[in-house]
Parts: sequence; structure tokens; C-alpha cells
Amino acid sequence: MAALRGRALLAPLGARLRAGPRAPLRSAAAAAAAPPLYDVVVSGGGMVGSAMAAVLGHDIHFHDKKIALLEAGPRKDYDHMPDSYSNRVSSISPGSATLLSSCGAWDHVCSLRLKPFRRMQVPDLGLQIHHVSGYSEFSKVWDACSEAMIVFEKDDLDDMGYIVENDVIVSALTKQLDAVADRVEVFYRSRAVGYTWPLPSHSCDTSPWVQVELADGRRLQTKLLIGADGHNSVVRKEAEIKNIEHQYDQSAVVATLHLSEATDNNVAWQRFLPTGPIALLPLSDTASSLVWSTSHDHASELLTMDEESFVDSINSAFWSNINHSDFIDTAGAMFRSAISLLKPSGTAVRQLPPSVAKVDPESRAAFPLGMGHATHYVQHRVALIGDAAHRVHPLAGQGVNLGFGDIACLAHHLSAAAFNGSDLGSLKHLLKFETERQRHNVSLIAATDVLKRLYSTTLPPLVLLRTWGLQATNALPPVKEQIMAFASR
Repeated sequence: MAALRGRALLAPLGARLRAGPRAPLRSAAAAAAAPPLYDVVVSGGGMVGSAMAAVLGHDIHFHDKKIALLEAGPRKDYDHMPDSYSNRVSSISPGSATLLSSCGAWDHVCSLRLKPFRRMQVPDLGLQIHHVSGYSEFSKVWDACSEAMIVFEKDDLDDMGYIVENDVIVSALTKQLDAVADRVEVFYRSRAVGYTWPLPSHSCDTSPWVQVELADGRRLQTKLLIGADGHNSVVRKEAEIKNIEHQYDQSAVVATLHLSEATDNNVAWQRFLPTGPIALLPLSDTASSLVWSTSHDHASELLTMDEESFVDSINSAFWSNINHSDFIDTAGAMFRSAISLLKPSGTAVRQLPPSVAKVDPESRAAFPLGMGHATHYVQHRVALIGDAAHRVHPLAGQGVNLGFGDIACLAHHLSAAAFNGSDLGSLKHLLKFETERQRHNVSLIAATDVLKRLYSTTLPPLVLLRTWGLQATNALPPVKEQIMAFASR
């Protein structure tokens, strides 16, 4: 990962100025029929792309700007949520909620459906913390190969996070895009298939803007193209920005689960198994969302199981001690006792996870996992955000939060540029965005990758090391507070 950091942060400026093929000479007739010009075109209309367009559309300094959002799918807009939960949910940090509030979307999210909690996913521990409706709650993470666990608690009444269905977020953002339709034009069921890049120092015979060709034959041009089109980003590939990636040889199995009995269900549970982490994220008093990272073969097996076998597999994954070692348990108990003598308040009372009773029909699905990072996020008139710029393992629950962090940072610099009358596509402020976000994102991606590898082994020395690490961290409130503060951004 050191190589990744070096390549990402020190990519030569000359590479940013490479602009691809020269635009063809334009005749007077062609110039008269030039495609419509936008100040910003956002390619990709998922949660991150829609939020980028909405935040800029609601920015006071963009009141006279034209923005386009390219969304390959249909419009998603819910006035009332269906009874069943979607199997694709996200953990939303307080920082991300603040971003969504800045464009008015968060109020609509709250009016639809979400689960507030005092929870923080800790990037270098993959842990969760919870608090719901004023009760002091916490989240637990523990190792399937030992008794080690860590508990984060919060005594005040502030929400520390939210579990929200992805469709709810997109629906809320759609409402806010409608509110600024005079500034933001959304092209639904529209996909970019080609780009022509301008030269930084253009002559009067070449276009100074990025040319965008749509699948239906229409063409657009823009002063700044923002790629928010996922980890297989066409913008990134067409701009010839290199991407450092690694496939984890794992798939994430997701599903909507119903608990055996109604509870407050305000704890998010995550357990590290030798094949990968399994997590239960609360949706309501009776329902939770499953995210189980495991081998491709096991994922395929889980998808084809009958419901009873699938539910039994989930309960066994959370309750079974089959991977325990007497040696590790004894060594861990001794270390835990020593810690309790030094700091009695540092240990946690063990709590049992909820039992799963059934799974929603048709909610089971799987998708492959990997790590990726673009060597740079920007070029002349191009910027990458979200999964187009970086991809992270879901064990830390930070994927969409990284994307929303990108938006907050880029929007800040673009707003300042608009206020100052500067060129929105200039590298001067785009490089500031890149530097700030790479410093944050690279460290989190690296830590998550190390954590994933550390918990993918059953070698006794490494199991003992991570056991002591969890116990020591659990006994040090200042350390836990720093972890919580980092992950709540």
C-alpha cells in the first residue's frame, strides 16, 4: 500500500495535462450547431452522483450555472416506502448526514425510513457503536477464533449513525433535484459512451471543453466532467487514469432478515470468521440487514440453500465456537484479567446476538468484493469521486461515506472557484481536492485491507496478536474515542 500512496499522491502534473485526442477542426456551420454547454456534467446518477448534482444545484454560488446529471437507470421517487426492505443498505455517518442536509435531502430521508443509532464504523477495527432513541446502546465486534471483543458506548443523546436503504437516499435526492430543475437537468435512461478531451492550451480551432457523446446520439459539452460512475468507471478508463486494484476472491452475500422476537435491536453485530466478516445491521425492532463476506463458492452455496438451511447457517456463524482454541482462550483470558486489574472499567460484559428466524423471499443476492484506488483523482476538466476513484472492502462500512466526503470536499473548492469567477475545470483547485481526499482515503483503504488480511487467517500467533489488540483497544477509552471521531466524519 506504500506504493499505492506514493503513486497516488505523487502522480506527475504532466500526466494530468495529457488531454487525449485533439478535437477536430470546426467549421463555422459546426460551431453554430455546437452541442449545449454545461458548467458541470456529472456522469453516474447513483447515491454519490445524485448527491454531487444536488449539492451543487443548491449552492448559492452556482445560482447562474448549468449542471447535467447522466443517469443510466429510471427515475426513483418514493412518497411511501414499500412494506419490505431493500437488501442494499448503507451505514450513513453524521458527516454524510450533514452533507445530505445541506441540499435538503436528509429531511426527506427521515420522512421515509431509516434506523438511527449511536454507531460508528471504525475503519481500522471494523466495529460499530449504537444508540437509539435516547437509550445508551453499543455495538459489538468479536473474533470467531477467540473470546476477544470490543464495545463502543456513548452516554449522550447524539445519534452517531444511521442505517438507510440506498433507494431511500436516491429518492430523497431526486426530490431535491426537482427543486433545482432550473439549474440541474437530469437525463434519465441516458448513458455516456464516449468522450473527447480538450487540450489545456487550446487554439481557436479546437473546443476548450469536454465533449460527451450519449448512447442515443445526443452530444453535450462541459467545462468540468465529474465521474461518479462506479468502480468500473468509463470516465476513468476513457481519461486513461490508472487504477490500482485487487480482487479479494470474496463475495458479499446480502439479505433482509427477520428476528425470532421483537427487541430494541439497537446493536450492530459484526463477527470475524476465517472466511470473512459477517454483520447484522438493524433496520427495525424485528428486522436486520445481512452483509456476509465469504468465499465465492460459499456465497453460491448460501444463495441456493433452502430458507431453513440459510437461517441455520447465519445463526451458526454468530453463535458457534467451532474455531476456538483452548490455548488462545487461555492466553486471552490471562491478558484480559491483567487489563482488568490495571483498569477495571476497560472490560465489557458479553452480550449475545439476536437469533434469526427467517429471510425475506427474493432478498438474497451476492456481489464480488475488491479494493481499488485511482492513481490520481483529477485531470484538466475531469474529477473522479466515489467508487470511480476508490473501492474499499465493506467490513468497515465506509464505502458511500468516502464518496460523500469526496462530494463535500469537491463542492467546497468548486463553490470557492465559482465565487471567485475562476474556471471550474482548472487544475488549480481540482488538485487541492485531490490532495485532501487522498490523504484521508488512502489511509483508510490501507487500514481496511490490512484488517481484512489479518482476520483471514487462523494461524495461532496472528490470532493471539489480534486478540490482544482488541482487548487492549477495548480497555483504552481515549483510543476508542479517536477511532470513533475519525469514522464519524
